[in-house]
Amino acid sequence: MAERQERSRGPWRALRPRTIRARVTAGAVAMLALVLCVALTAAALLIRELTLSQLRERAAEGARHVVDHIMTERYDGPIPAYEPITRFQVIDWQTDEVLAASDTLRGVPPLTEHDPEPGDFRLDDITCGMVAGDQSGDCFQVVGYAVTGSAYGDDVLVLAATRTPLILAENVLEMVLLGTSVALLFGTGIIIWYGVGRALRPVEQISAEMDRLSVSDLHRRLPVPKSDDEIAHLARTANSSLARLEEAVTRQRRFVSDASHELRNPIAGMRTKLEVELSDPEPDQRARERLLTGLLSDTERLENIVSDLLELARLDTDVAMKREKVDLSDLAEGEFSGRRGSAEVLVHTSGPVYAYVNRLRVVRVLTNLVANAERHANGRIDIIVQHHQGAAVVEVHDDGSGIPVKDRERVFERFSRLPESRERDPGGSGLGLPISREIVQAYGGTLVAGHSDLLGGALFVLRLPDPSNPPSEQDR
Repeated sequence: MAERQERSRGPWRALRPRTIRARVTAGAVAMLALVLCVALTAAALLIRELTLSQLRERAAEGARHVVDHIMTERYDGPIPAYEPITRFQVIDWQTDEVLAASDTLRGVPPLTEHDPEPGDFRLDDITCGMVAGDQSGDCFQVVGYAVTGSAYGDDVLVLAATRTPLILAENVLEMVLLGTSVALLFGTGIIIWYGVGRALRPVEQISAEMDRLSVSDLHRRLPVPKSDDEIAHLARTANSSLARLEEAVTRQRRFVSDASHELRNPIAGMRTKLEVELSDPEPDQRARERLLTGLLSDTERLENIVSDLLELARLDTDVAMKREKVDLSDLAEGEFSGRRGSAEVLVHTSGPVYAYVNRLRVVRVLTNLVANAERHANGRIDIIVQHHQGAAVVEVHDDGSGIPVKDRERVFERFSRLPESRERDPGGSGLGLPISREIVQAYGGTLVAGHSDLLGGALFVLRLPDPSNPPSEQDR
């Protein structure tokens, strides 16, 4: 049945204009044609009726003048005529004899064979044909009055006739209006076709530019029309999307390159160690144990890198995780109070500090920050959790050497590691801080590095949005 419906719609679909330009033009012309058809039909009927009504009233006025005259005396000779009423007749109602007539109707039979309706004294009629030598196509509006007790005796009919204008007699009015409508539709169609084509010209340029785009040249941008309209807005929106796409592709390429480099080094080292060991004809048991211990360390490093890469992949694909109301003060105290390590960790809070986040991800952020502080601290780390300017703020201070101003943004780049970090933790991947920042940004927060006035080392400030405005269910 569906196929039969498709076949039945096929011819109509083939007739449908395929381009927006053609559809807009056809639709506008069709709508205008419908409006013109209704409007011109009404106009033609109104003009015809008003014109004929005026002609009949003029004829009726002339006939009344003749009636007034014959009530007292007969005509000696032709009935005087005047423009536009040039035809008069006085007819015996019983015998249809013409008793008096205007000069143009002398010797002409009665203008009409009809009589007024019973009980009515006025007659309105139309007569066409050869009347007093006129052309056969002429028509006249005839008005008659039945008169009794006139100078001609009882029961006479006074007729007055006026020529119907040619524009009404042979449908010239309708033809003129039709021709005007066709010309108007044709002109309107040309104007709309040109106007829509001009308006859509930027779209064609944008389409052509989009066809030339590829992954290798995402730096190209679409032309933005000078007109501040919807197409210009579309071009600007598309350019913004292209900019984001270019940035994402660039980050992806850089990430793949850096990940390949970071994975290649430990894998190459492991392979070299294994090849050296396998090439030894008399392997030493202690050397083999040291080799296995080194391979285990390299494997752990690879495992950490792969784990970080998976986390970055989840963040890049924006994998949603359930959010909940978390007390950051309680979380920091539970995770880091009494922690034993190379540096003493102190947690300072002024009461509950809430944020709508995923608990596991925030724990990872704080763990990364504290682990980074432990690598550089001399002996002390302070964690301060507080409210500040309507936001939940966590500060991590250490008493290490700090971060140079020029490197405070660089530490958040993927696989970026400062010389001091490489010396203190050769097995690190350089992904901890980038992962932490992306997690925080996913919640609409910020993570920045600075100088600690409290301990003199590095300072990391985590700021999350106002916890009094929880996210909607869709955001969760």
